[in-house]
Amino acid sequence: MHIDPVQPSEWVRRWAELVTRGPVLDVASGGGRHAVLFAERGLEVVAVDREAQSIPGVRFVQADLEGGGAWPFAGQRFAAIVVTNYLHRPLLPTIEGTLAEAGVLIYETLWRATKNSAGPRTRRFCSSPASCCRRSGA
Repeated sequence: MHIDPVQPSEWVRRWAELVTRGPVLDVASGGGRHAVLFAERGLEVVAVDREAQSIPGVRFVQADLEGGGAWPFAGQRFAAIVVTNYLHRPLLPTIEGTLAEAGVLIYETLWRATKNSAGPRTRRFCSSPASCCRRSGA
């Protein structure tokens, strides 16, 4: 599996048609490939990442979601939330609480198939920490 930093993932494209209204939150957005997909559809999009980004047509919030600080969207609700290639388990209840009633959650994380790919090397970022991550020297 190769993660293209520019093109939206097949998984997100597959389910994107379910998102018919905004705002859309792109969690751990990176360069914004999914934020752009929804912004180009005319939806209001907010992207959040720990690294500063400039994503055309998207409101960006810089935040370290694992640093123990406050959730930057407290009290806000999103019609859709997109998360790809990012898994921080303690954040899952917060994401769920941020999703509006009848909202759409598109979540793509890594699995065993990423063992030999360019996916994360850190076990805590994988959905199956015991077996999915590529290890140094593997």
